[in-house]
Amino acid sequence: MNVRNETVVAGSVQSGAQASPQLGAALVLAAILFGCSPASAGDEKVIRLWAMGREGEVVTQLMPAFEKENPGVRVEVQQIPWTAAHEKMLTAYVGEATPDLAMLGNTWVPEFVALNALEPLDEMAARSKVIRRDDFFPGIWKTNVVGGKTYGIPWYVDTRLIFYRSDILAKAGYTRMPETWAEWVTCMKKIKSQMTARQFPMLMPTNEWPQPVGFALETGSPILKDGGRYGAFRDPKFRKAFEFYLDFFRLGLAPPVSSSQISNLFQEFERGNIAMYISGPWYIGEFRNRLGKDVQDKWMTAPMPGVDGPGVSMAAGASLSLFKASNRKKEAWALMEYLSRPEIQLEFYRLTGDLPPRKTAWQDTALANNKYTQAFRAQLDRVAPLPQVPEWEEIATSIFEHGERAIRGAATTDQTLTALDRDVDAMLEKRRYLLSLDAPAGKRGK
Repeated sequence: MNVRNETVVAGSVQSGAQASPQLGAALVLAAILFGCSPASAGDEKVIRLWAMGREGEVVTQLMPAFEKENPGVRVEVQQIPWTAAHEKMLTAYVGEATPDLAMLGNTWVPEFVALNALEPLDEMAARSKVIRRDDFFPGIWKTNVVGGKTYGIPWYVDTRLIFYRSDILAKAGYTRMPETWAEWVTCMKKIKSQMTARQFPMLMPTNEWPQPVGFALETGSPILKDGGRYGAFRDPKFRKAFEFYLDFFRLGLAPPVSSSQISNLFQEFERGNIAMYISGPWYIGEFRNRLGKDVQDKWMTAPMPGVDGPGVSMAAGASLSLFKASNRKKEAWALMEYLSRPEIQLEFYRLTGDLPPRKTAWQDTALANNKYTQAFRAQLDRVAPLPQVPEWEEIATSIFEHGERAIRGAATTDQTLTALDRDVDAMLEKRRYLLSLDAPAGKRGK
């Protein structure tokens, strides 16, 4: 039963009691005889939590313990497919039917802040004895800060790093992954010299944006400029990152293919046709389950190399946000605190494989002694937020679409970066207009 139905039931009982005092007295007497008050059902406080994908299925297993700690509170979890989640969230906002709290992808937070749909959390976080800001990875926490205010508490983290065949690197003379871009390229050239024409040191699908964007974060490119009003793709820092990205294909270190052209990534990795692949923590489980026994001890993870040393990667994952329209803010905040406890985050990791955003949780042996997660722990100290604009997903798609043209020789670097600035500036036109309305009169249009 949801809150709205409870209100109706409570209202109907009240109306009946007013119409018939005898009936009302009978209901009270019956309630006493059965050991409860007539308002007990209506007193139950229901928290509505929306969560996506696998996380939405699993989080229900954590609710009984929370409800036991909080008598009279019940959590109603709605699991939403990722493919429908964004539209459902927006529809709920327009229809004034948002949940009390929801799991939001970090790139979605700015969009719902722009809609004025989320509750700022700084004051509650400052008073909390559970949520310690300094225990969260700084780059991950920043993904929830918009305009100097915090609108989400990190729930699980995601970043990208390298999965590689350690035996193939060893054959080329390397006992570990290089830490700089120059060393990385040299390593891949040596690997390629020992491969056939149809084998490659790296697989970097041309229809994926995290790779060129991750390289841009490493060079310090803002990607967007002027408070997210315009593209910054012709900026020297982005150009440097983009040229490095194109060199993988120019030098024959990666095949110019999209993910749809790869029949079976795991099979290609197992056969040694590719030696490296950039992806997120979910691939630890995938490699354990899908690679054959013969190669289970021949793969490893490593942080991203950088320009001059260990590199930066993207800060991603999901956070829990509280909606302004909630009339259960106190109870919803208690649930956010509960899900933020290090021991609960560890249980969530065991259930899902999602990495916890709190440093304390990483001291547990389940993570500290896992040779594959250690690289992620190191990388999480060096992550940077993506541009905090509602249009980011559209912008990201444009980056790889224009990148594909450059990879295939259909456009030069100059033409690609100019086109990116033009197209992204058009995407941000509405944002510039809305921001100009909030600016002082003398600064509008700048």
